Amino acid sequence: MHSIAVNENGDKATRYRELLPQIRSLIEGETDMTANLANVAAALKEAMEFFWVGFYLVKDTPSGEQQLVLGPFQGPVACTRICYGRGVCGTAWKSGKSVVVEDVEQFPGHIACSSLSRSEIVVPLQSEERGIVGVLDIDSTETGTFDEVDREYLEMLCRIICESVK
Repeated sequence: MHSIAVNENGDKATRYRELLPQIRSLIEGETDMTANLANVAAALKEAMEFFWVGFYLVKDTPSGEQQLVLGPFQGPVACTRICYGRGVCGTAWKSGKSVVVEDVEQFPGHIACSSLSRSEIVVPLQSEERGIVGVLDIDSTETGTFDEVDREYLEMLCRIICESVK
């Protein structure tokens, strides 16, 4: 059994630097993506005290198009499906780049799964073999929570996740 220990008094970068090796250890040797994503969501929410942490995974629909479908998450109930290019998650999927939103009310087309969400960061999960396989989505109840420090460390985290499942 693993437990996550992060210095809550440290600055954000320090907290991420302490967390990433623990997450790497947590998912090391496990190739099941669902298991790894569930543990990563729990570890991030616990260590960083985010409002909502979860993953949306690229899935084929019966009509042949692709959508982001809700995967493992921690927090209140969430939207189940997101179309390509829609909302913050769909925008990150389409662009292949992380999206940091200081105030979700100012983001055109924001999909409000919870009225409590005020800021958001979405980071693509990009596999070398398969391209974008999903996104990491994190919400905060306060505006301006996420910045370049979050983007940098969460992009590192997503690379660690993608390395664990080939």
